[in-house]
Amino acid sequence: MDLIADILLTAGAVGAGVYCFVLGRRLNRFNDLEKGVGGAVAVLSAQVDDLTKTLSSAQATAANSAQTLTELTQRAEEMSRKLELQMASLHDIPEVPQSNRQAVRSEPQAAQAPSEPMFVRHRGAEAHQ
Repeated sequence: MDLIADILLTAGAVGAGVYCFVLGRRLNRFNDLEKGVGGAVAVLSAQVDDLTKTLSSAQATAANSAQTLTELTQRAEEMSRKLELQMASLHDIPEVPQSNRQAVRSEPQAAQAPSEPMFVRHRGAEAHQ
């Protein structure tokens, strides 16, 4: 009886050893960095790191763009206020009578009479310099 118990115990131990060996090989293949899930986890981890860096860069760029846009908006509002003030100040200017308007219009036409340009560049003058 002891002999049968020893044989069954040895067979169980050998079976458990073979089972652990097969399970260990499967686990090694599962965690392989090139083909298994371990490789997929490593690739995903690298992608998460890249995405984190890209997100940080995008946030910095967005913050910079928001700051620039805020400054431009403030400048535009300031210019708008100045233009409104100038438009309001035009109402304070007295109107020119009708007879003076015609005289004012005729003067600029006389000033535009010369058809020659005011400044002329001569090609020969460049050679002397």
